[in-house]
Amino acid sequence: EDKFSLGPCAARMGELLGQEVKLAPDCIGDDVAAIVAAAAEGDVIMLENTRFYKEETKNEPEFVEKLAAPFDLFVNDAFGTAHRAHASTEGVTKFLSPAVSGFLLAKELEYLDGAIQNGEKPMAAIVGGSKVSSKITVLNALLDKCDKIIIGGGMVFTFLKAKGLNVGTSLVEDDFVETAKEVMAKAEELGKQILLPSDIVVADAFAADANTQIVPVDAIPDGWMGLDNGPASTAEQKEALSDCKTVIMNGPMGVFEFEAFNKGTFGLVDILADLSKDSGAITIIGGGDSVAACEQSGRAGDMSHISTGGGASLELLEGKILPGVAALADA
Repeated sequence: EDKFSLGPCAARMGELLGQEVKLAPDCIGDDVAAIVAAAAEGDVIMLENTRFYKEETKNEPEFVEKLAAPFDLFVNDAFGTAHRAHASTEGVTKFLSPAVSGFLLAKELEYLDGAIQNGEKPMAAIVGGSKVSSKITVLNALLDKCDKIIIGGGMVFTFLKAKGLNVGTSLVEDDFVETAKEVMAKAEELGKQILLPSDIVVADAFAADANTQIVPVDAIPDGWMGLDNGPASTAEQKEALSDCKTVIMNGPMGVFEFEAFNKGTFGLVDILADLSKDSGAITIIGGGDSVAACEQSGRAGDMSHISTGGGASLELLEGKILPGVAALADA
């Protein structure tokens, strides 16, 4: 389909490089081989979207061999797809040598993997987002490595319910209330600090123009839902993070897409940016929503590292091996 063609990417890359970037009509086949064979030193060719072939995601050997055929070596600089064992990320490494990482992929591993394995202490993780179910693995992994964990976003209310509090109509995953209790018990056992909000911005509807009020976490009224952290929570987070040397953020504190509910997330982004700028702390932003929040707040440039991969950064933080990385040579 035309809308998935990489034509606009080739044009944009040409602008960035200041030279023509030739878009091949396909990613495999005789036409591609001919274009590659005719290329002069310094020419740049972009292959058409590999996802036009279902064999790409299935990593089928016959397709992989055709994809690799015109080339001599492989450099993977796409961290955002490194958690997938696809033809263009993992398969081609079996046919091309050397197969190495590019500078961006190396930087992602240096910051994300480096922070988890050898980050300077005290280390904190900020885990946000709507669901405990999608973050439970990363929560448990980070609890082993970090001294402090700040929990925010919709997943807070499953934890508050686990503590026996009324959460009104806030998002709760009832199946994960016991899991939340286990996480809090594990933190206590390990002597780690879990910081939940102390006050919440509640609304009478999930809407940008809803009526809102700020209430303590133990006073969420029936019929109201929590959509952001309150100012007292942000102040407590600032205090908790003040001595941290390494901070990893994965997920927002509220529905920051609505202006009425963006202060918790943007306030935390400001805290991290100031920590990095003023105290030299390493601040790492991983995950799509956290990155979007940093960019919207205008503080992205003050962070130590902003990850380009949502799923990939989450899996790396969970301690998983990324197939696209494992397939590369140690060089």
